[in-house]
Amino acid sequence: MRNAFVLSSALVAILALPAEMSADTPGFGLAQPVPPGTYAVETVAEVTGIPWDVSWLPNGDMLIAEREGQLRLVRNGELLSEPVSGVPEVFVKSQAGLFETAAHPDFAENGWLYLTYAAGTDRRNTLTLARAQYVASELGAELQNLEVLFEAEAYRHTAQHYGGRMVFLEDGTLLLTSGDGYAFRHEAQKLDSHFGKILRLTDSGEVPADNPFIGTDGALPEIYSYGHRNHQGITLTADGTVYANEHGARGGDEINVIEPGQNYGWPFASWGVDYSGSQITPFNVVDETVQPIMYWTPSIAPGAIAAYEGELFPDWQGNLFSSGLATREVRMMDPSAPDADQFSLLTELDARVRDVAVGPDGYLYATTETTEGGAVLRITPAS
Repeated sequence: MRNAFVLSSALVAILALPAEMSADTPGFGLAQPVPPGTYAVETVAEVTGIPWDVSWLPNGDMLIAEREGQLRLVRNGELLSEPVSGVPEVFVKSQAGLFETAAHPDFAENGWLYLTYAAGTDRRNTLTLARAQYVASELGAELQNLEVLFEAEAYRHTAQHYGGRMVFLEDGTLLLTSGDGYAFRHEAQKLDSHFGKILRLTDSGEVPADNPFIGTDGALPEIYSYGHRNHQGITLTADGTVYANEHGARGGDEINVIEPGQNYGWPFASWGVDYSGSQITPFNVVDETVQPIMYWTPSIAPGAIAAYEGELFPDWQGNLFSSGLATREVRMMDPSAPDADQFSLLTELDARVRDVAVGPDGYLYATTETTEGGAVLRITPAS
């Protein structure tokens, strides 16, 4: 069986490799602040929940997904008092909740809005993908004809590490990140489980015929890549490159280029240690696994990732932006030059940054969270 081959070959590779960590590895270390006067910050909306995600629809509506299960609507620059109705029941606890929304590539024709969230109970819950038709009205919006498209075979009694980020590819299929559930890290290397994977689905939740593990004995056909921990960000660039950031433990956060069928190493390979300080693995590099293009030790605790390809910030063209929960920043880096300096934005706010996204207007957006709630911020050129 393929599962047995994957595990045994990786274990052999582990025993053959030395453990090394070097400060010269791309992405190691801290960042410099963006030069003063580069950008300005505006508050778009303030909410009472934790704004896990911000997205936009072709009609101009901005949607704010709150972890607590509410979907808020900003229209014509104003946060409407009533949330979007028809949102499915969400399991809310710790990191569980409503994660993200995304419009179908043909939203203007079909009105489909996709949602990811945790569903179930304390004893048994999992990552879920659903879609519904978004119907706008003068007073707000509602979701109609909701249908659950997919439930990950990653059922858990924990409330951590769901992933839950998605992106549509150019062929209309969808990539969905599915975390390792925290207590199930060993499942990330098993192809009969959705823990610690990136999954690829059609827009109706089916399995694309060209997925990499179709026909592999014992493998779940939705799997696109494996060996991930908790990838809370994924983005597609104009040239078709898929980048995902991965929330490590105590150090070892990663940015990876995602390719079909590849093994990204977790938990056999890691650039960090566990939260207790104990060793997860003695090896940073394992043969036949993909290394990140950059990593962070100490951890920034990434929450989302975005690629900037707009015109309002010409000096930022081609850069990646990752939110940093622990370091309370947005981190900017050049993926074509991983050894180059990295830069920090929003550190002056001293707030945890959950989401970062590029709006259709070409501005950069971020969501912050505090004990009192959260905010959606617009980052504009200082001029």
